[in-house]
Amino acid sequence: QVQLVESGGGLVQAGGSLRLSCAASGRTFSFRDYGMGWLRQVPGKEREFVAYITWNGGGTHYADSVKGRFSISRDSAKNTVYLQMNSLKPEDTALYYCAARSSTNFIDYVQSNAYDYWGQGTQVTVSS
Repeated sequence: QVQLVESGGGLVQAGGSLRLSCAASGRTFSFRDYGMGWLRQVPGKEREFVAYITWNGGGTHYADSVKGRFSISRDSAKNTVYLQMNSLKPEDTALYYCAARSSTNFIDYVQSNAYDYWGQGTQVTVSS
């Protein structure tokens, strides 16, 4: 039983900031065994990779579209991963998902099928 719960989405103006949180829990879930990713999706389009942080927090990776604006981090004590989003643009509008990827899974982290568990998503809307 693994549960990922996102929060922090909302409506913001272009240029604003927002921080998303994803709390992980579950009897069989070991937070340190999983890399954590954020992916987003808009209606009619494929799910898009946004950011990833490795199982030990030693490395981060970002989509070109968000580099320099978004920052992913994790807090092992709280079993929580964050996505700090700055300088938001209307094109950032999407449903944002938190996902967990096993450290033994070698499928490219930019691919949705690399992830074992998913949250329910949190909506981010950026107005112009």
